[in-house]
Amino acid sequence: MYKARKTVRCGLLYALIIGVCLVTNLPILSMMGTAFKPRHEVMANTNLWPREPSLENFIRVIQKTTFPQAVYNTCLIALSVAGVCVIFASMAGFAISRAKGKVFSSFTLLLLILQMIPSILIMIPLFSTLRTLGLMDTHISLMVIYISVNLPFGILTMKGFFDSIPAEMDEAAMIDGASPYQAYWRIIFPTALPGMISVAVYTLMTVWNEFTIANVFIQSAERQTLSQSLRQFQLQTTTDWGALSAAAALACIPAFLFLILAQKYLISGMTSGAVKG
Repeated sequence: MYKARKTVRCGLLYALIIGVCLVTNLPILSMMGTAFKPRHEVMANTNLWPREPSLENFIRVIQKTTFPQAVYNTCLIALSVAGVCVIFASMAGFAISRAKGKVFSSFTLLLLILQMIPSILIMIPLFSTLRTLGLMDTHISLMVIYISVNLPFGILTMKGFFDSIPAEMDEAAMIDGASPYQAYWRIIFPTALPGMISVAVYTLMTVWNEFTIANVFIQSAERQTLSQSLRQFQLQTTTDWGALSAAAALACIPAFLFLILAQKYLISGMTSGAVKG
């Protein structure tokens, strides 16, 4: 009798979880269904899934638009920014975690203040500066801005992770003859890998979905990012919902796969430094 009740209880719980997941992901399911609908079904068929699934929208997006180039541009920018942020955030976070004094405490406070400043407030001086330097409508301008925006968060995250790593590890390495740089790269760096992956994932997702800054500083169609490219399916009088859904589905695939691969490291990295002692 007890086993039967437990089975029923577990069945109801799983049914509830599945129901909540379906309701929560209903927009994504609707997007996927619309992406596979032929043109004549997009507005005529109000069902979640098409009567005659077709790859017509995906073929049109890949072959007849600049969307593939936008995906390449976004991958190039996102990976470059994530790489720079991980390297510099790890080194700065390690230095702040190990060093003591008012200067480093003040620097940590400065990073927190920088996190509170909305990027939209510095858009005008950034525009003026980059135009003077001749960097408008270039990927370098986006990389510089994205690095400056994401680096404070990365440093704070890495500091919390390094705080959870005993200082005796690098001290023991230096006693054995290693220099501070060798102790960092050979001992601390591999130990801090989950924190670095969490910083990389956060940076990649931020750059992947960013629109406002890219829309201000990039005008050329061949240099557009993913979020800008999605706008080309929204015309002045109507919206090509089939192509827009197909492009959005393609845009979600790389981020979804990356999150699945980095899920274990992401959770451990984001919770680092939460418990001390």
